[in-house]
Amino acid sequence: MSRIILLDAGPLGLVTNPRATTENHECNLWLQEQLRQGARVLVPEIADYEVRRELLRAGKSSGLARLDALSQTIGYVSLTTSVMRQAAAFWAQARNMGQPTALDAALDADVILAAQAQDLSDKGHTTVIATTNVKHLALFVDARLWRNI
Repeated sequence: MSRIILLDAGPLGLVTNPRATTENHECNLWLQEQLRQGARVLVPEIADYEVRRELLRAGKSSGLARLDALSQTIGYVSLTTSVMRQAAAFWAQARNMGQPTALDAALDADVILAAQAQDLSDKGHTTVIATTNVKHLALFVDARLWRNI
């Protein structure tokens, strides 16, 4: 099958942020290089949600337009019932291991993203999550700092 990179909210925010910081520029170059090398880089629905909610709160229409354009250009992975059920299993597993990834009452985006990656891996894809915070995601799936992919 194919090599898939899922963008966590950290790199997704960097790529869609219209500010021209060094880190934004480096992340955009990294994304272009991944695509040139033939990786399928996708926007997971849960990461879109995390970035979108803050852009909406802050009234950042330019960032929203960039987020929409990126999703349409590189691709988007929607949430499914099986992904949400796997996320619930990951959530319970993390707590049973004594390593919760969020507060009990929180919608735990990390386990949802991990479940999306697991679902793609179960379908035969080589899947990695590009993130700025490996700790919680790496409990369940291959997750690396975006710069190290």
